[in-house]
Amino acid sequence: MGEAASTTFTSEEFLAWEAEQPGKHEFVAGEAFAMGGASDRHATISLNIASALRDHLRGGPCRSFMADMKVRVDAADAFFYPDVLVTCDPADRERSHYKTAPTLIAEVLSPSTEAFDRGQKFAAYRQLPSLQEYLLIDPAQGSVELYRRDEADHWVLHAHGPGEAVSLASVACTLEEATIFEDAPPGPEPEAG
Repeated sequence: MGEAASTTFTSEEFLAWEAEQPGKHEFVAGEAFAMGGASDRHATISLNIASALRDHLRGGPCRSFMADMKVRVDAADAFFYPDVLVTCDPADRERSHYKTAPTLIAEVLSPSTEAFDRGQKFAAYRQLPSLQEYLLIDPAQGSVELYRRDEADHWVLHAHGPGEAVSLASVACTLEEATIFEDAPPGPEPEAG
């Protein structure tokens, strides 16, 4: 998570303020946090997942979004920009700047966001009644972890090893490892520059 803005906001004030900012900000309990840019590999993996989901969902009630669509988590007084999200909620079709009922959220991990994505952000996401699956992709390790909500409202980890496809029950879609990491092979992040 980035540097906090110096002003405290209500969620509605945050939405108005962010609309006038040149960059994106996430919002948690009155504070806005600037978001940094993503690496080529991070953006490529996000696009691979969003594209595969869009192709799979075409013509149905669900829609996929990536990077620039906010998710509002009222119970946590928060707005986040997940790397990829899918919503099947008819009311979300009427919301142009944020969604409130995602079925699936995917985050591509980076050294600067991994702890937050696994911790505070996942804790907030779990408060979304609509959310059924949370997908974490670690580009450095080439690993994929899928957390799925079960009938008892517990989140169960489904780890995937090298070469294993990921079955997303929430949207009845299977993502092959080659699709996720196409043009973005796992390994250490290339030098910035």
